[in-house]
Amino acid sequence: MTTAPTQYTRTAIALHWLIALLIFIAFPVGLYMVDLPLSPQKLKIISWHKWAGITVLALVLVRILWRATHRPPALPDSMSGIEKLAAHGAHHLLYLLMIAVPMAGWLMSSAKGFPVVWFGVLPLPDLIGKSEPLAEFFEEAHEILAWLMALIVVAHAAAAVKHHFAARDGVLARMLPFLK
Repeated sequence: MTTAPTQYTRTAIALHWLIALLIFIAFPVGLYMVDLPLSPQKLKIISWHKWAGITVLALVLVRILWRATHRPPALPDSMSGIEKLAAHGAHHLLYLLMIAVPMAGWLMSSAKGFPVVWFGVLPLPDLIGKSEPLAEFFEEAHEILAWLMALIVVAHAAAAVKHHFAARDGVLARMLPFLK
Protein backbone atom coordinates (compact mmCIF):
# COMPACT_ATOMS: atom_id res chain seq x y z
CA MET A 1 0.00 0.00 0.00
CA THR A 2 1.38 3.41 -0.98
CA THR A 3 0.84 6.48 1.13
CA ALA A 4 -0.56 9.69 -0.27
CA PRO A 5 1.99 12.39 -1.14
CA THR A 6 2.25 15.38 1.20
CA GLN A 7 2.28 18.01 -1.54
CA TYR A 8 1.38 18.37 -5.20
CA THR A 9 3.90 17.58 -7.92
CA ARG A 10 5.78 20.42 -9.61
CA THR A 11 3.76 19.77 -12.75
CA ALA A 12 0.44 20.02 -10.87
CA ILE A 13 1.61 23.22 -9.15
CA ALA A 14 2.75 24.76 -12.45
CA LEU A 15 -0.53 23.86 -14.17
CA HIS A 16 -2.55 25.22 -11.22
CA TRP A 17 -0.82 28.60 -11.19
CA LEU A 18 -0.65 28.96 -14.98
CA ILE A 19 -4.37 28.25 -15.30
CA ALA A 20 -5.09 30.60 -12.38
CA LEU A 21 -3.04 33.37 -14.02
CA LEU A 22 -4.88 32.95 -17.32
CA ILE A 23 -8.26 33.05 -15.56
CA PHE A 24 -7.21 36.14 -13.57
CA ILE A 25 -6.35 37.81 -16.89
CA ALA A 26 -9.26 36.55 -19.01
CA PHE A 27 -12.03 37.44 -16.56
CA PRO A 28 -11.33 41.18 -16.20
CA VAL A 29 -10.44 41.43 -19.90
CA GLY A 30 -13.85 39.91 -20.67
CA LEU A 31 -15.57 42.46 -18.43
CA TYR A 32 -13.59 45.30 -20.00
CA MET A 33 -14.13 44.37 -23.64
CA VAL A 34 -17.90 43.93 -23.46
CA ASP A 35 -18.64 47.66 -23.30
CA LEU A 36 -16.05 48.77 -25.85
CA PRO A 37 -17.34 50.14 -29.13
CA LEU A 38 -16.61 47.98 -32.16
CA SER A 39 -13.10 48.80 -33.33
CA PRO A 40 -9.90 47.05 -34.39
CA GLN A 41 -8.70 47.38 -30.77
CA LYS A 42 -11.84 45.62 -29.45
CA LEU A 43 -11.39 42.81 -31.98
CA LYS A 44 -7.77 42.41 -30.88
CA ILE A 45 -8.81 42.25 -27.22
CA ILE A 46 -11.53 39.70 -28.06
CA SER A 47 -8.90 37.58 -29.80
CA TRP A 48 -6.63 37.74 -26.74
CA HIS A 49 -9.58 36.76 -24.53
CA LYS A 50 -10.32 33.78 -26.79
CA TRP A 51 -6.65 32.74 -26.78
CA ALA A 52 -6.61 32.77 -22.99
CA GLY A 53 -9.86 30.79 -22.81
CA ILE A 54 -8.75 28.13 -25.27
CA THR A 55 -5.40 27.88 -23.48
CA VAL A 56 -7.22 27.37 -20.16
CA LEU A 57 -9.30 24.66 -21.81
CA ALA A 58 -6.22 22.89 -23.20
CA LEU A 59 -4.29 23.18 -19.93
CA VAL A 60 -7.17 21.96 -17.80
CA LEU A 61 -7.47 18.87 -19.99
CA VAL A 62 -3.74 18.25 -19.44
CA ARG A 63 -4.27 18.87 -15.73
CA ILE A 64 -7.11 16.35 -15.58
CA LEU A 65 -4.92 13.75 -17.28
CA TRP A 66 -2.09 14.55 -14.87
CA ARG A 67 -4.41 14.31 -11.88
CA ALA A 68 -5.77 10.97 -13.11
CA THR A 69 -2.25 9.54 -13.12
CA HIS A 70 -0.79 11.31 -10.06
CA ARG A 71 -2.46 11.00 -6.71
CA PRO A 72 -3.03 14.35 -4.97
CA PRO A 73 -2.12 14.83 -1.32
CA ALA A 74 -4.77 13.81 1.17
CA LEU A 75 -6.65 16.49 3.05
CA PRO A 76 -5.60 16.86 6.70
CA ASP A 77 -7.29 14.67 9.28
CA SER A 78 -8.08 17.87 11.20
CA MET A 79 -10.68 18.77 8.55
CA SER A 80 -14.24 17.73 9.30
CA GLY A 81 -16.14 15.48 6.93
CA ILE A 82 -18.25 18.40 5.70
CA GLU A 83 -15.11 20.49 5.04
CA LYS A 84 -13.60 17.64 3.03
CA LEU A 85 -16.84 17.21 1.10
CA ALA A 86 -16.93 20.97 0.39
CA ALA A 87 -13.28 20.96 -0.72
CA HIS A 88 -13.80 18.03 -3.09
CA GLY A 89 -17.06 19.54 -4.37
CA ALA A 90 -15.43 22.91 -5.03
CA HIS A 91 -12.52 21.28 -6.86
CA HIS A 92 -14.85 19.22 -9.05
CA LEU A 93 -16.98 22.30 -9.77
CA LEU A 94 -13.87 24.32 -10.66
CA TYR A 95 -12.71 21.63 -13.11
CA LEU A 96 -16.19 21.54 -14.66
CA LEU A 97 -16.28 25.34 -14.96
CA MET A 98 -12.74 25.54 -16.39
CA ILE A 99 -14.11 23.40 -19.22
CA ALA A 100 -17.63 24.85 -19.46
CA VAL A 101 -16.68 28.55 -19.54
CA PRO A 102 -14.29 28.32 -22.52
CA MET A 103 -16.58 25.83 -24.29
CA ALA A 104 -19.54 28.22 -23.92
CA GLY A 105 -17.34 31.01 -25.34
CA TRP A 106 -16.25 28.83 -28.26
CA LEU A 107 -19.86 27.79 -28.94
CA MET A 108 -20.91 31.46 -28.76
CA SER A 109 -18.23 32.45 -31.28
CA SER A 110 -19.28 29.62 -33.58
CA ALA A 111 -22.96 30.58 -33.35
CA LYS A 112 -22.11 34.23 -34.05
CA GLY A 113 -20.11 33.20 -37.11
CA PHE A 114 -16.79 34.44 -35.71
CA PRO A 115 -13.95 31.94 -35.96
CA VAL A 116 -11.68 31.07 -33.07
CA VAL A 117 -8.09 31.23 -34.27
CA TRP A 118 -5.77 30.19 -31.45
CA PHE A 119 -2.91 32.67 -31.19
CA GLY A 120 -3.84 33.92 -34.67
CA VAL A 121 -2.29 30.78 -36.16
CA LEU A 122 -4.43 27.70 -35.53
CA PRO A 123 -8.02 27.99 -36.77
CA LEU A 124 -10.30 25.89 -34.59
CA PRO A 125 -13.42 24.34 -36.11
CA ASP A 126 -16.82 25.90 -35.58
CA LEU A 127 -18.65 23.69 -33.12
CA ILE A 128 -22.12 24.68 -34.34
CA GLY A 129 -23.56 26.59 -37.26
CA LYS A 130 -24.38 30.27 -37.24
CA SER A 131 -27.52 30.90 -35.20
CA GLU A 132 -28.59 34.10 -33.47
CA PRO A 133 -30.73 32.33 -30.81
CA LEU A 134 -27.87 29.93 -29.97
CA ALA A 135 -25.39 32.83 -29.96
CA GLU A 136 -27.55 34.65 -27.40
CA PHE A 137 -27.95 31.49 -25.31
CA PHE A 138 -24.22 30.73 -25.23
CA GLU A 139 -23.33 34.37 -24.60
CA GLU A 140 -25.57 34.34 -21.52
CA ALA A 141 -24.25 30.91 -20.46
CA HIS A 142 -20.64 32.09 -20.88
CA GLU A 143 -21.28 35.12 -18.69
CA ILE A 144 -23.20 33.28 -15.97
CA LEU A 145 -20.68 30.44 -15.84
CA ALA A 146 -17.77 32.91 -15.71
CA TRP A 147 -19.34 34.72 -12.73
CA LEU A 148 -19.99 31.38 -11.03
CA MET A 149 -16.36 30.42 -11.59
CA ALA A 150 -15.23 33.76 -10.15
CA LEU A 151 -17.35 33.11 -7.05
CA ILE A 152 -15.94 29.59 -6.60
CA VAL A 153 -12.37 30.86 -7.16
CA VAL A 154 -12.86 33.49 -4.44
CA ALA A 155 -14.24 30.83 -2.07
CA HIS A 156 -11.32 28.52 -2.98
CA ALA A 157 -8.77 31.27 -2.27
CA ALA A 158 -10.52 32.25 0.97
CA ALA A 159 -10.47 28.62 2.13
CA ALA A 160 -6.75 28.37 1.31
CA VAL A 161 -6.04 31.53 3.31
CA LYS A 162 -8.18 30.25 6.21
CA HIS A 163 -6.25 26.98 6.22
CA HIS A 164 -2.94 28.84 6.23
CA PHE A 165 -3.63 31.50 8.86
CA ALA A 166 -6.39 30.03 11.05
CA ALA A 167 -6.11 26.24 10.82
CA ARG A 168 -2.33 26.28 10.19
CA ASP A 169 -2.65 22.81 8.69
CA GLY A 170 -0.28 23.14 5.72
CA VAL A 171 -2.97 22.94 3.03
CA LEU A 172 -1.78 26.09 1.25
CA ALA A 173 1.88 25.04 1.50
CA ARG A 174 1.10 21.97 -0.61
CA MET A 175 0.46 24.31 -3.56
CA LEU A 176 3.01 26.93 -2.45
CA PRO A 177 5.95 24.87 -1.15
CA PHE A 178 7.97 27.96 -0.16
CA LEU A 179 5.47 28.51 2.69
CA LYS A 180 6.65 25.42 4.60
